[in-house]
Amino acid sequence: MANFGPKDIKKLREMTDAGMMDCKQALAASDGDMDAAQEWLRKKGLGAAAKKAGKVAAEGAIVMKIGEHKAVLGEINSQTDFVAQNEKFKAFTATVVAHAFDNDLNDAEALNASEINGQPFAEFMSLNIATIGENLVARRFATIDAGENGAVNGYIHANGRVGVIVAAECDSAETAAAVKNALKEIAMHAAAMSPKFLDESKIDASVIEKEKEIAREQLLKEGKPEAILEKILPGKIKRFLQDNTLVDQKFVMNDKMSVSEYLNSVAKEAGGTAKLVAFVRLELGEGIEVVEEDFAAEVAAQMG
Repeated sequence: MANFGPKDIKKLREMTDAGMMDCKQALAASDGDMDAAQEWLRKKGLGAAAKKAGKVAAEGAIVMKIGEHKAVLGEINSQTDFVAQNEKFKAFTATVVAHAFDNDLNDAEALNASEINGQPFAEFMSLNIATIGENLVARRFATIDAGENGAVNGYIHANGRVGVIVAAECDSAETAAAVKNALKEIAMHAAAMSPKFLDESKIDASVIEKEKEIAREQLLKEGKPEAILEKILPGKIKRFLQDNTLVDQKFVMNDKMSVSEYLNSVAKEAGGTAKLVAFVRLELGEGIEVVEEDFAAEVAAQMG
């Protein structure tokens, strides 16, 4: 005979926000023990965790792990900045980024489809949502592998809201070691200057054509004769590339040279060559729409 009744199911539902049938199953599995039933729901990722999973998570942290030739950068979201400063959240994010690094998980889709500590990643997330007390989302992850003679490094801004990883191909392992610190400085530059592309080869031709069209319209509005536009446009495109590609941007720590020129100078000093081949820049909450909630109205609705 069951050691619980409808009142117990109702009470467990109020305590956990889990569905009525889930609460009934939890109490049946735990022989009516309320604490054990809550634990059963948490292990199943139900109850409070399921409710919290519907909340918008736009805060959190950019996380990073740097190896000798490989780097991982990710965005893990929470609902509030307060939780992002929590030690449990920091331990959770460290576990996730190490898991992505160790298992060569190149994006969030691969991460969320993986197994961690012998359990599905989704179940691991649900347990942490229940433990930490807010919705958590492993939203974006990227891995850069620079290869045997490559070098990687990265930078996360002090507030944890912006992170960059960069990679360079080098002529030797010695040069790769020599440019490692320079790559961190280049990552810092990218964090501050927000380049959209690595270099011109990574820009779709349609983007360049669109920029030419915009520049042409601007020049005509300025009263420039149409006959000379083709002579002016290359300079405009050069400026666009200088503003938007990492290799062509003026290096913030020495604006007398571009980023690529700075890397070349460091590699040359070491007796070798180096070329930037990849970078990833993530900014916390990019593209997430946050709906402002009327707290007073929400409280009034719950009391009604």
